[in-house]
Amino acid sequence: MQDASRLAELVALRKKNHALPRDLYISREAYDFDIQEIFSKQWLMIGLECELPKPGHYLAMTIGQTPIVVIRGRDNEIRGFFNSCRHRGAQICADGAGRSARLVCPYHQWTYELDGCLVHANAMPEDFDAAAHGLRPFQVRLVAGAIYISLSADAPDFEPFAKCLEPMLEPMGLKDARLAHTEVYVEKANWKLVMENGRECYHCEACHPELGISFPIAITPDFSAEDAARSRAYRERMARHGLGVGPADGSWWQIARFPLNDGVVSMSLDGKAVVARSLCDLDSEMGSLRFATEPHNFCHVLGDYAFVFSCYPTGPEETVVVAKWYVHKDAVEGVDYDHKRLIETWDATNRQDRDLAENNHRGVRSIGFVPGPYSQEAEALVIRFADWYCDRLSAALGLSTVQIADVA
Repeated sequence: MQDASRLAELVALRKKNHALPRDLYISREAYDFDIQEIFSKQWLMIGLECELPKPGHYLAMTIGQTPIVVIRGRDNEIRGFFNSCRHRGAQICADGAGRSARLVCPYHQWTYELDGCLVHANAMPEDFDAAAHGLRPFQVRLVAGAIYISLSADAPDFEPFAKCLEPMLEPMGLKDARLAHTEVYVEKANWKLVMENGRECYHCEACHPELGISFPIAITPDFSAEDAARSRAYRERMARHGLGVGPADGSWWQIARFPLNDGVVSMSLDGKAVVARSLCDLDSEMGSLRFATEPHNFCHVLGDYAFVFSCYPTGPEETVVVAKWYVHKDAVEGVDYDHKRLIETWDATNRQDRDLAENNHRGVRSIGFVPGPYSQEAEALVIRFADWYCDRLSAALGLSTVQIADVA
Protein backbone atom coordinates (compact mmCIF):
# COMPACT_ATOMS: atom_id res chain seq x y z
CA MET A 1 0.00 0.00 0.00
CA GLN A 2 1.30 3.43 -0.86
CA ASP A 3 2.23 5.68 2.05
CA ALA A 4 1.95 2.70 4.42
CA SER A 5 4.76 3.87 6.66
CA ARG A 6 3.19 7.31 7.08
CA LEU A 7 -0.20 5.80 7.94
CA ALA A 8 1.42 3.40 10.40
CA GLU A 9 3.14 6.36 12.05
CA LEU A 10 -0.15 8.25 12.31
CA VAL A 11 -2.13 5.39 13.86
CA ALA A 12 0.72 4.81 16.34
CA LEU A 13 0.51 8.47 17.38
CA ARG A 14 -3.13 8.27 18.38
CA LYS A 15 -3.67 8.34 22.14
CA LYS A 16 -6.31 6.13 23.71
CA ASN A 17 -9.73 7.81 23.91
CA HIS A 18 -8.44 10.78 21.89
CA ALA A 19 -9.34 12.21 18.50
CA LEU A 20 -7.31 11.10 15.49
CA PRO A 21 -4.09 12.79 14.41
CA ARG A 22 -4.64 15.68 12.01
CA ASP A 23 -3.48 13.94 8.84
CA LEU A 24 -5.84 11.01 9.33
CA TYR A 25 -8.62 13.54 8.78
CA ILE A 26 -7.23 15.75 6.00
CA SER A 27 -4.47 13.96 4.08
CA ARG A 28 -4.79 12.44 0.61
CA GLU A 29 -3.08 9.22 1.73
CA ALA A 30 -5.68 8.71 4.49
CA TYR A 31 -8.51 9.40 2.03
CA ASP A 32 -7.09 6.89 -0.45
CA PHE A 33 -6.92 4.33 2.37
CA ASP A 34 -10.49 5.09 3.39
CA ILE A 35 -11.78 4.42 -0.11
CA GLN A 36 -9.65 1.33 -0.71
CA GLU A 37 -9.88 -0.36 2.68
CA ILE A 38 -13.04 1.04 4.28
CA PHE A 39 -15.71 1.99 1.76
CA SER A 40 -14.70 -0.72 -0.71
CA LYS A 41 -14.57 -3.52 1.87
CA GLN A 42 -17.28 -2.84 4.46
CA TRP A 43 -21.07 -3.21 4.32
CA LEU A 44 -22.83 -0.07 3.10
CA MET A 45 -26.55 0.60 3.63
CA ILE A 46 -27.78 2.19 0.39
CA GLY A 47 -31.57 2.28 0.85
CA LEU A 48 -34.68 0.15 1.12
CA GLU A 49 -36.14 -2.56 -1.08
CA CYS A 50 -39.20 -0.40 -1.64
CA GLU A 51 -37.07 1.87 -3.83
CA LEU A 52 -36.86 -1.01 -6.32
CA PRO A 53 -40.54 -2.01 -6.50
CA LYS A 54 -40.57 -3.69 -9.93
CA PRO A 55 -38.14 -5.46 -12.27
CA GLY A 56 -35.82 -2.99 -13.93
CA HIS A 57 -35.90 -0.43 -11.13
CA TYR A 58 -32.36 0.47 -10.14
CA LEU A 59 -30.26 2.67 -7.85
CA ALA A 60 -26.96 3.90 -9.29
CA MET A 61 -24.30 5.73 -7.33
CA THR A 62 -20.55 6.24 -7.15
CA ILE A 63 -18.53 5.05 -4.16
CA GLY A 64 -15.15 6.70 -4.23
CA GLN A 65 -14.31 6.40 -7.91
CA THR A 66 -16.40 3.27 -8.48
CA PRO A 67 -19.82 3.55 -10.14
CA ILE A 68 -22.22 0.81 -9.01
CA VAL A 69 -25.80 -0.16 -9.75
CA VAL A 70 -28.27 -2.20 -7.69
CA ILE A 71 -31.23 -3.51 -9.67
CA ARG A 72 -34.28 -5.74 -9.31
CA GLY A 73 -34.30 -8.57 -11.84
CA ARG A 74 -37.19 -10.19 -13.67
CA ASP A 75 -37.09 -12.94 -11.04
CA ASN A 76 -37.55 -10.20 -8.38
CA GLU A 77 -34.06 -10.82 -7.02
CA ILE A 78 -32.04 -7.71 -6.15
CA ARG A 79 -28.50 -7.80 -7.46
CA GLY A 80 -25.53 -5.46 -7.48
CA PHE A 81 -23.10 -4.84 -10.34
CA PHE A 82 -20.11 -2.66 -11.02
CA ASN A 83 -21.61 -0.02 -13.30
CA SER A 84 -18.88 -0.32 -15.90
CA CYS A 85 -19.32 -1.75 -19.40
CA ARG A 86 -17.28 -4.89 -20.09
CA HIS A 87 -16.30 -3.43 -23.47
CA ARG A 88 -14.24 -0.33 -22.75
CA GLY A 89 -15.42 0.50 -19.27
CA ALA A 90 -17.94 3.29 -19.83
CA GLN A 91 -20.41 3.99 -17.05
CA ILE A 92 -23.74 2.45 -18.07
CA CYS A 93 -26.35 4.01 -15.78
CA ALA A 94 -26.08 7.63 -14.71
CA ASP A 95 -26.07 8.11 -10.94
CA GLY A 96 -29.59 8.25 -9.57
CA ALA A 97 -32.71 6.12 -9.62
CA GLY A 98 -34.48 4.83 -12.70
CA ARG A 99 -36.07 1.92 -14.50
CA SER A 100 -34.94 0.13 -17.63
CA ALA A 101 -35.95 -3.04 -19.45
CA ARG A 102 -32.26 -3.75 -20.04
CA LEU A 103 -29.00 -2.01 -19.23
CA VAL A 104 -27.56 -0.43 -22.36
CA CYS A 105 -24.12 1.19 -22.47
CA PRO A 106 -24.50 4.68 -23.96
CA TYR A 107 -21.14 4.42 -25.74
CA HIS A 108 -21.36 1.41 -28.09
CA GLN A 109 -24.73 0.00 -27.04
CA TRP A 110 -23.50 -3.22 -25.48
CA THR A 111 -26.65 -4.50 -23.80
CA TYR A 112 -27.09 -6.46 -20.57
CA GLU A 113 -30.03 -8.33 -19.11
CA LEU A 114 -31.23 -7.39 -15.63
CA ASP A 115 -29.24 -10.33 -14.26
CA GLY A 116 -26.04 -8.85 -15.71
CA CYS A 117 -25.67 -11.22 -18.68
CA LEU A 118 -24.39 -9.67 -21.90
CA VAL A 119 -27.07 -10.16 -24.60
CA HIS A 120 -25.87 -7.85 -27.37
CA ALA A 121 -22.42 -6.76 -28.54
CA ASN A 122 -22.41 -5.61 -32.15
CA ALA A 123 -19.56 -6.24 -34.62
CA MET A 124 -17.64 -8.70 -32.45
CA PRO A 125 -15.89 -11.76 -33.99
CA GLU A 126 -17.60 -15.16 -34.29
CA ASP A 127 -15.54 -16.64 -31.47
CA PHE A 128 -16.47 -13.83 -29.05
CA ASP A 129 -17.72 -15.36 -25.79
CA ALA A 130 -20.58 -13.19 -24.56
CA ALA A 131 -20.98 -15.37 -21.46
CA ALA A 132 -17.53 -14.31 -20.29
CA HIS A 133 -18.38 -10.61 -20.49
CA GLY A 134 -21.33 -10.13 -18.18
CA LEU A 135 -21.38 -7.34 -15.64
CA ARG A 136 -19.21 -7.98 -12.62
CA PRO A 137 -21.33 -8.58 -9.50
CA PHE A 138 -20.77 -7.66 -5.88
CA GLN A 139 -22.41 -8.77 -2.65
CA VAL A 140 -25.96 -7.69 -1.76
CA ARG A 141 -27.75 -8.60 1.45
CA LEU A 142 -31.36 -7.80 2.35
CA VAL A 143 -32.59 -7.51 5.94
CA ALA A 144 -36.27 -6.79 6.65
CA GLY A 145 -36.49 -4.37 3.73
CA ALA A 146 -33.03 -2.77 4.07
CA ILE A 147 -30.38 -3.14 1.34
CA TYR A 148 -26.72 -3.60 2.23
CA ILE A 149 -23.89 -4.00 -0.26
CA SER A 150 -20.18 -4.74 -0.15
CA LEU A 151 -17.85 -4.33 -3.09
CA SER A 152 -15.46 -6.92 -1.67
CA ALA A 153 -15.65 -10.64 -1.02
CA ASP A 154 -13.61 -9.94 2.13
CA ALA A 155 -16.36 -8.00 3.90
CA PRO A 156 -17.00 -8.72 7.59
CA ASP A 157 -19.35 -11.53 8.54
CA PHE A 158 -22.86 -10.19 7.96
CA GLU A 159 -24.76 -12.92 9.81
CA PRO A 160 -24.45 -11.68 13.43
CA PHE A 161 -25.80 -8.29 12.39
CA ALA A 162 -28.64 -9.72 10.29
CA LYS A 163 -29.59 -12.19 13.04
CA CYS A 164 -30.02 -9.35 15.55
CA LEU A 165 -31.56 -6.75 13.23
CA GLU A 166 -34.15 -8.82 11.39
CA PRO A 167 -36.48 -9.68 14.31
CA MET A 168 -36.34 -6.08 15.57
CA LEU A 169 -36.84 -4.43 12.18
CA GLU A 170 -39.27 -6.83 10.46
CA PRO A 171 -42.36 -5.71 12.45
CA MET A 172 -41.74 -2.08 11.45
CA GLY A 173 -43.16 -2.55 7.95
CA LEU A 174 -40.35 -1.18 5.82
CA LYS A 175 -41.19 -3.60 3.02
CA ASP A 176 -44.50 -1.73 2.73
CA ALA A 177 -42.90 1.71 2.75
CA ARG A 178 -42.10 4.15 -0.03
CA LEU A 179 -39.50 6.85 -0.43
CA ALA A 180 -41.11 10.24 0.27
CA HIS A 181 -38.09 12.55 0.08
CA THR A 182 -34.33 12.57 -0.54
CA GLU A 183 -32.04 15.41 0.43
CA VAL A 184 -28.36 15.62 -0.49
CA TYR A 185 -26.01 17.77 1.58
CA VAL A 186 -22.50 18.58 0.35
CA GLU A 187 -20.31 19.13 3.39
CA LYS A 188 -16.85 20.67 3.27
CA ALA A 189 -15.56 18.32 5.94
CA ASN A 190 -13.84 14.98 6.17
CA TRP A 191 -16.26 12.06 6.40
CA LYS A 192 -14.83 10.92 9.74
CA LEU A 193 -15.69 14.27 11.30
CA VAL A 194 -19.18 13.99 9.81
CA MET A 195 -19.61 10.55 11.37
CA GLU A 196 -18.09 11.54 14.72
CA ASN A 197 -20.72 14.27 14.87
CA GLY A 198 -23.42 11.70 14.11
CA ARG A 199 -22.21 9.32 16.80
CA GLU A 200 -22.76 11.63 19.78
CA CYS A 201 -25.30 13.97 21.30
CA TYR A 202 -22.80 15.87 23.43
CA HIS A 203 -23.57 18.88 21.23
CA CYS A 204 -27.33 18.37 20.92
CA GLU A 205 -28.61 20.56 23.75
CA ALA A 206 -26.70 23.59 22.50
CA CYS A 207 -26.97 22.98 18.76
CA HIS A 208 -30.19 21.06 17.97
CA PRO A 209 -33.25 22.75 19.46
CA GLU A 210 -35.58 21.13 16.92
CA LEU A 211 -34.30 17.60 17.57
CA GLY A 212 -34.33 18.14 21.34
CA ILE A 213 -38.13 18.46 21.33
CA SER A 214 -38.48 14.73 20.71
CA PHE A 215 -35.05 13.14 21.08
CA PRO A 216 -33.81 12.32 24.61
CA ILE A 217 -30.52 14.14 24.30
CA ALA A 218 -29.22 12.85 27.64
CA ILE A 219 -29.76 9.21 26.62
CA THR A 220 -27.08 6.71 27.59
CA PRO A 221 -24.56 5.40 25.04
CA ASP A 222 -26.48 2.11 24.72
CA PHE A 223 -29.73 4.09 24.16
CA SER A 224 -31.45 2.97 27.34
CA ALA A 225 -33.49 5.52 29.29
CA GLU A 226 -31.65 6.96 32.29
CA ASP A 227 -34.82 6.67 34.39
CA ALA A 228 -34.86 2.98 35.41
CA ALA A 229 -38.62 2.91 36.06
CA ARG A 230 -39.36 4.55 32.71
CA SER A 231 -36.98 2.20 30.94
CA ARG A 232 -38.63 -0.83 32.57
CA ALA A 233 -42.12 0.40 31.64
CA TYR A 234 -41.03 0.95 28.05
CA ARG A 235 -39.53 -2.51 27.79
CA GLU A 236 -42.68 -4.07 29.19
CA ARG A 237 -44.87 -2.14 26.74
CA MET A 238 -42.70 -3.16 23.79
CA ALA A 239 -42.73 -6.79 24.96
CA ARG A 240 -46.53 -6.79 24.85
CA HIS A 241 -46.23 -6.01 21.14
CA GLY A 242 -43.52 -8.61 20.62
CA LEU A 243 -40.88 -5.95 19.95
CA GLY A 244 -37.32 -6.47 21.06
CA VAL A 245 -35.52 -3.52 22.60
CA GLY A 246 -31.89 -4.62 22.72
CA PRO A 247 -29.33 -3.20 22.75
CA ALA A 248 -27.22 -5.46 20.56
CA ASP A 249 -23.93 -4.50 19.01
CA GLY A 250 -20.86 -5.74 17.24
CA SER A 251 -17.58 -4.34 16.05
CA TRP A 252 -19.22 -2.41 13.19
CA TRP A 253 -22.90 -2.13 14.14
CA GLN A 254 -25.32 -1.13 16.91
CA ILE A 255 -29.06 -1.76 17.30
CA ALA A 256 -31.39 -0.44 20.03
CA ARG A 257 -35.00 0.57 20.49
CA PHE A 258 -35.56 3.47 22.90
CA PRO A 259 -38.35 5.76 24.10
CA LEU A 260 -38.60 9.35 22.97
CA ASN A 261 -39.26 12.21 25.38
CA ASP A 262 -42.33 12.02 27.63
CA GLY A 263 -45.56 12.55 25.71
CA VAL A 264 -43.77 12.37 22.34
CA VAL A 265 -44.80 9.88 19.65
CA SER A 266 -42.59 10.97 16.74
CA MET A 267 -39.54 13.06 15.87
CA SER A 268 -41.33 16.28 14.99
CA LEU A 269 -41.48 19.90 16.10
CA ASP A 270 -44.54 19.29 18.27
CA GLY A 271 -43.84 15.69 19.28
CA LYS A 272 -46.95 14.49 17.45
CA ALA A 273 -47.07 12.04 14.57
CA VAL A 274 -46.38 13.65 11.20
CA VAL A 275 -47.93 10.84 9.14
CA ALA A 276 -51.49 9.74 9.86
CA ARG A 277 -50.97 6.38 8.11
CA SER A 278 -48.56 4.50 10.35
CA LEU A 279 -45.76 2.34 9.03
CA CYS A 280 -47.07 -0.53 11.12
CA ASP A 281 -50.12 -1.20 13.26
CA LEU A 282 -48.42 -1.24 16.64
CA ASP A 283 -48.05 0.99 19.68
CA SER A 284 -48.24 4.67 18.71
CA GLU A 285 -45.59 5.45 21.34
CA MET A 286 -43.07 2.84 20.26
CA GLY A 287 -40.17 5.30 20.32
CA SER A 288 -37.40 4.81 17.79
CA LEU A 289 -35.58 1.77 16.51
CA ARG A 290 -32.05 2.99 15.82
CA PHE A 291 -29.60 0.86 13.92
CA ALA A 292 -26.21 2.08 12.77
CA THR A 293 -23.31 0.63 10.83
CA GLU A 294 -19.72 1.64 10.34
CA PRO A 295 -18.48 3.35 8.35
CA HIS A 296 -21.28 5.60 7.20
CA ASN A 297 -24.87 5.10 8.31
CA PHE A 298 -27.56 5.44 10.97
CA CYS A 299 -31.31 4.92 10.75
CA HIS A 300 -34.29 5.79 12.93
CA VAL A 301 -37.54 3.91 12.39
CA LEU A 302 -40.53 5.45 14.17
CA GLY A 303 -44.16 4.50 14.21
CA ASP A 304 -45.04 6.88 11.37
CA TYR A 305 -41.87 7.30 9.29
CA ALA A 306 -38.30 6.16 8.85
CA PHE A 307 -35.21 8.31 8.45
CA VAL A 308 -31.95 7.08 6.91
CA PHE A 309 -28.62 8.97 6.99
CA SER A 310 -25.61 7.88 4.93
CA CYS A 311 -22.35 9.65 4.16
CA TYR A 312 -19.94 9.13 1.28
CA PRO A 313 -16.50 10.75 1.06
CA THR A 314 -15.76 12.51 -2.23
CA GLY A 315 -12.35 13.83 -1.20
CA PRO A 316 -10.21 14.37 1.89
CA GLU A 317 -12.12 17.54 2.68
CA GLU A 318 -15.59 16.88 1.24
CA THR A 319 -18.41 14.51 2.11
CA VAL A 320 -21.79 13.94 0.52
CA VAL A 321 -24.59 13.13 2.97
CA VAL A 322 -27.68 11.44 1.57
CA ALA A 323 -30.78 11.67 3.78
CA LYS A 324 -33.97 9.75 3.01
CA TRP A 325 -37.44 9.84 4.54
CA TYR A 326 -39.86 6.92 4.10
CA VAL A 327 -43.60 6.64 4.79
CA HIS A 328 -46.19 3.90 4.38
CA LYS A 329 -46.74 3.11 0.71
CA ASP A 330 -50.43 4.11 0.99
CA ALA A 331 -49.77 7.42 2.78
CA VAL A 332 -50.87 10.30 0.56
CA GLU A 333 -49.05 13.62 0.64
CA GLY A 334 -51.43 16.45 1.49
CA VAL A 335 -53.89 14.00 3.02
CA ASP A 336 -51.95 11.77 5.43
CA TYR A 337 -48.95 14.03 5.86
CA ASP A 338 -47.54 17.43 5.08
CA HIS A 339 -44.20 17.24 3.28
CA LYS A 340 -42.70 20.20 5.17
CA ARG A 341 -43.60 18.72 8.57
CA LEU A 342 -42.25 15.31 7.55
CA ILE A 343 -38.72 16.52 6.88
CA GLU A 344 -38.34 19.65 9.01
CA THR A 345 -36.85 18.12 12.18
CA TRP A 346 -34.14 16.06 10.50
CA ASP A 347 -33.53 18.59 7.73
CA ALA A 348 -32.85 21.30 10.33
CA THR A 349 -30.65 18.88 12.27
CA ASN A 350 -28.68 17.87 9.18
CA ARG A 351 -28.05 21.48 8.18
CA GLN A 352 -26.89 22.31 11.70
CA ASP A 353 -24.63 19.25 11.68
CA ARG A 354 -23.23 20.24 8.30
CA ASP A 355 -22.23 23.64 9.73
CA LEU A 356 -20.76 22.01 12.84
CA ALA A 357 -18.74 19.48 10.82
CA GLU A 358 -17.43 22.16 8.47
CA ASN A 359 -16.43 24.33 11.40
CA ASN A 360 -14.79 21.32 13.06
CA HIS A 361 -12.88 20.58 9.86
CA ARG A 362 -11.59 24.16 9.59
CA GLY A 363 -10.19 23.88 13.11
CA VAL A 364 -8.64 20.46 12.50
CA ARG A 365 -6.82 21.82 9.44
CA SER A 366 -4.93 24.25 11.68
CA ILE A 367 -1.24 23.55 12.20
CA GLY A 368 -2.02 24.20 15.86
CA PHE A 369 -4.50 21.32 16.13
CA VAL A 370 -3.66 18.78 18.83
CA PRO A 371 -6.10 15.83 19.20
CA GLY A 372 -8.09 16.25 22.39
CA PRO A 373 -9.72 13.66 24.67
CA TYR A 374 -13.19 12.36 24.03
CA SER A 375 -15.75 12.31 26.84
CA GLN A 376 -15.95 8.65 27.83
CA GLU A 377 -19.50 9.29 29.05
CA ALA A 378 -20.96 11.48 26.32
CA GLU A 379 -18.85 10.34 23.36
CA ALA A 380 -18.67 6.58 23.92
CA LEU A 381 -19.89 5.83 20.40
CA VAL A 382 -17.34 8.26 18.95
CA ILE A 383 -14.63 6.35 20.78
CA ARG A 384 -16.00 3.11 19.33
CA PHE A 385 -15.95 4.62 15.85
CA ALA A 386 -12.39 5.95 16.15
CA ASP A 387 -11.18 2.66 17.66
CA TRP A 388 -12.89 0.72 14.87
CA TYR A 389 -11.30 2.93 12.22
CA CYS A 390 -7.83 2.55 13.71
CA ASP A 391 -8.38 -1.19 13.99
CA ARG A 392 -9.20 -1.37 10.27
CA LEU A 393 -6.17 0.75 9.42
CA SER A 394 -3.91 -1.41 11.58
CA ALA A 395 -5.27 -4.63 10.08
CA ALA A 396 -4.67 -3.36 6.53
CA LEU A 397 -1.11 -2.42 7.47
CA GLY A 398 -0.46 -5.72 9.22
CA LEU A 399 -0.12 -4.09 12.62
CA SER A 400 -1.48 -5.50 15.88
CA THR A 401 -5.19 -4.82 16.40
CA VAL A 402 -7.73 -4.88 19.20
CA GLN A 403 -10.93 -6.56 18.09
CA ILE A 404 -14.41 -5.67 19.38
CA ALA A 405 -16.48 -8.84 19.57
CA ASP A 406 -19.98 -9.11 18.10
CA VAL A 407 -22.48 -9.66 20.89
CA ALA A 408 -26.21 -10.29 20.92
